[in-house]
Amino acid sequence: MGIGADRDQGIGGQGTVTVTGTGRAEAAPDVILVALGVECRAESVADAYAAAAAGMAALTSVLRSSGVAGADIRTANLSVRADLAWRDGEGQQLVGYIAAGSLSVRLRDLKAGPGLLSEAVRAAGDAARLNNLQLMVSDESAVRARAREAAWQDALSTAQQFAELASATLGRVVSVTEQPGVPGPVPLGGMQRAAAVEALPVEPGTNRVEAAVTVVWELLP
Repeated sequence: MGIGADRDQGIGGQGTVTVTGTGRAEAAPDVILVALGVECRAESVADAYAAAAAGMAALTSVLRSSGVAGADIRTANLSVRADLAWRDGEGQQLVGYIAAGSLSVRLRDLKAGPGLLSEAVRAAGDAARLNNLQLMVSDESAVRARAREAAWQDALSTAQQFAELASATLGRVVSVTEQPGVPGPVPLGGMQRAAAVEALPVEPGTNRVEAAVTVVWELLP
């Protein structure tokens, strides 16, 4: 866990000083948010859809039997589309259909998560797709509060320096405006197709939350 700050400041109108302070705070993620699903090809819509439905059922069964709550499993996408291929002398031809589905899953056990994902991939077979994985902090409020505090201290320190340079002292706070912050979760590169069933290592690292605040103080002689 760490807190840092950067500066961006300027003198406001007569009798005031305006400073923008920035700060950041870090925390270890405690949730894995993963998008996984299936993609199935067949000559008919019905066969493609049935295969995708079976694959999705296999994924869901592994997740539920491993203790993932129903509230943490959400169907994110279902689609059926034509499978087209280019053939010399014939142009684009219909060769079948592709049915796909994906789940958005929240895994709250970081240690067990990689093994659970490998079990789900194994259950769905070659149709399995692991599209994206993010390591997140389930409740960012405490981390964001520390980032705001760092931003405030950064602004205050700079304002005090300006006041000293102007042979003045800081008075009351005239206004406080929080600037849009940078979200903390950083997505990890996903795989378009899961080709292995071994548990992939997941290194949690830390997530960073940034905050910025613009404060206007009175300058007193």
